[in-house]
Amino acid sequence: MKNTIYMLDSTSNRQMNSFIVTTEEGGLIMIDGGYAFDTEKLLSKLREISGQDVPHIDAWFLSHAHDDHISAFVEIVRHHQGEVNFDRVYYNFPSYQFFDKYEHWEAHTVAEFYAALPEFADKICIVTQGDEYVIKGAKFEFLYTTDPVYTGNAVNESTSVFRMTLGGKTVMFLGDLGWDAGKKLLSMHGDKLKSDMVQMAHHGQNGVERDVYEAIAPTACIWCTPDWLWNNDAGKGYNTHVFKTVIVRGWMEELGVKEHYVAKDGDQIIQL
Repeated sequence: MKNTIYMLDSTSNRQMNSFIVTTEEGGLIMIDGGYAFDTEKLLSKLREISGQDVPHIDAWFLSHAHDDHISAFVEIVRHHQGEVNFDRVYYNFPSYQFFDKYEHWEAHTVAEFYAALPEFADKICIVTQGDEYVIKGAKFEFLYTTDPVYTGNAVNESTSVFRMTLGGKTVMFLGDLGWDAGKKLLSMHGDKLKSDMVQMAHHGQNGVERDVYEAIAPTACIWCTPDWLWNNDAGKGYNTHVFKTVIVRGWMEELGVKEHYVAKDGDQIIQL
C-alpha cells in the first residue's frame, strides 16, 4: 500500500468526517468514520483498500462524540462483529453527564458510545495533550484534547486535535474544533502549528478562526463538505444560507491555497 488518505463522502449528501489512511509499511488506520447509515459503504471501502475479507485496522482515532464522526464506529462494534477488527481505539471524550448538562440534545451519541464500550474495553487508549504515537510509519501528535472549561458548543470544543506525519507530509486534523478551543490551540502552539495540509474545522464553517489557519499556513485543504454547504445554499442559490463556508473559502484564497480536496466532488484520494 502507498501513503494515502481516503476521504469518504456520505451516501446522504450530509456533512461527516470519515478517513481511511494507508501507509507504505502496511498500515491501515481509521479517523472517525461517519454516520451509522454509511457503515456498509465504509466496510466495503475497507475491504477494497486493504484487499482483505476481514480488514485489520491498526488504529482507530475518534475526534469527538458527534454522530457524523463516530456513529459508524459504534455500529460496527455493536452489529458487525467479525467483519473488521482493530488493535486500538484512541479518543478522549467528556462524560455523558457533562454533555447532558451543557448540550443535552447531543448527549445521545456519547451515551451510545459508552453503552457499546464493553465490546472494545480491552482496546481503549485515552489520549491526552502531548501524546505521540507511531503506527506503521504514521506519526500522530496530539496538540489539544478536551478542556472542561469550554461549556458552550461543548461537543465540538471537546475535539481532539492531532497532526499526522506520513510520507514526508504533515496533515493537521482539526475535527470540529470551534472558536474558543481554537484560540487555546493557537496560544499553546503558535508557529508550531505549521502543516502542509489541514482538515478544515467543522466542515469548513464556523470552526476555528482565520488566525489558526494563518498559523497552519497549509498548501492544501481537506474539506468534509457537501455541495450545499460548500456553496452555503439554503435551496435558493449560492450563499443564501447562514453558514460561513464562503467566508472561509475566501480566507484560504487570500492565504494563497490552491489545492483543495472537497467531499462535494465525491470520495477523495490524497497521495502523500
